[in-house]
Amino acid sequence: MSATATTGAAAGRPAYRDTNVLRWLTAYIASMLGDSVYFVALGFAAAKVAPPAQVGLVMAAGAVPRAVLMLGGGVVADRFGPRLVVIGSDTVRCALILAAAAALALASPGLWLLVAVALVFGVVDALFMPAVGALPPRITTPDQLVRLQGLRAMAIRIGTVVGPPAGGLAMGIGGAAAAFAVAGLLFATSVPLLVGTRITPQPAVERAPAAQELRDGLRYIRRHRIVGPLVLSGALCELGLVGPLNVGMVLLCDQRGWGAAGYGWVIAAFGAGSGASAVLLAVRGRIPRAGAVQITTLLLGSAAVGSIGVAPVLGAAVAVAFLAGLICGICGGLATSLIQSATDPAYLGRVTSVMSLTGFGLAPLAYPLFASCVGRYGASPVFAVSAAFAALGAAFTALLPTIRQAALP
Repeated sequence: MSATATTGAAAGRPAYRDTNVLRWLTAYIASMLGDSVYFVALGFAAAKVAPPAQVGLVMAAGAVPRAVLMLGGGVVADRFGPRLVVIGSDTVRCALILAAAAALALASPGLWLLVAVALVFGVVDALFMPAVGALPPRITTPDQLVRLQGLRAMAIRIGTVVGPPAGGLAMGIGGAAAAFAVAGLLFATSVPLLVGTRITPQPAVERAPAAQELRDGLRYIRRHRIVGPLVLSGALCELGLVGPLNVGMVLLCDQRGWGAAGYGWVIAAFGAGSGASAVLLAVRGRIPRAGAVQITTLLLGSAAVGSIGVAPVLGAAVAVAFLAGLICGICGGLATSLIQSATDPAYLGRVTSVMSLTGFGLAPLAYPLFASCVGRYGASPVFAVSAAFAALGAAFTALLPTIRQAALP
């Protein structure tokens, strides 16, 4: 590891006091805010020129190239280095969104422009997500990785909480063009900060054709005694919990008569719990017996999410949602830290791409099935079955001594 990349850690400073980490964190927050503002601007711009069904198609357009190209994005990140790919991605997103802002300000383009922007944005996202996920181990030392994952989770939470209101404010002041311009400027802010971020050098390895490198990455995950089981466990968790968290909350609040206000309280409570877990990980740093704790928190977090579906009153649902967010946040941070600390640096991009594909490409495919089951059987039993499916990931890894005994530096 290079001396420049470990200056903060060598001086005994935790990640949240390392100026290099904070520089990257600021860039990441700007990028997450840009993401959130962009999606608000895209949705409202589409709503002004198209009926609801076509608005949904515009919003979903970016998901197609993201899902199809995500694994290839991991190969690109490993081949060219995640820092270069992230800088290039944010540069392209900045240019794309500012060009869209100019087009909206100077003319009245139709739906085709928004679809084109969404598709290109999705392609860039397929490169950005594996690369940005592979950066943390290159920014700090292994003993600070849990703290850095906590800081990253806080950045994501800031983006999801602050971004939509900022996008709405920009829309109210200057319309879609202004909102797109704000998103583009946020991406522009991240680029010089990323350029100034020091990372460990890219490992020198002999490169094979891209398809071969992708197969090598999948084979590496399948054969690794820690990475493989944890990636599979995470996939089961995502497939089980994405329905209750992203669709189920809306349907549950509707069936219980809690309405949109109740939904807002439940989601806010889950977000507050996730934010608290991010702070805990960032401050606490190393968690003893991380593998055993990750298995336990996955079991408890799955049970907590399932319990939201049987909450009889709104207050109980809010309390359980906060607890679920807290436990799931700890579980996710530990799982990512364990995977990244065990992964050979040459494979970080490909491993991250598989993790991202599950959460952002495959898991959303469960939305229609989940919603259909809730409509037929009610929220409570479907929440319970989904939570049990997610808990399979914990049950599977609990049988493996390599995961139960896994520890972080």
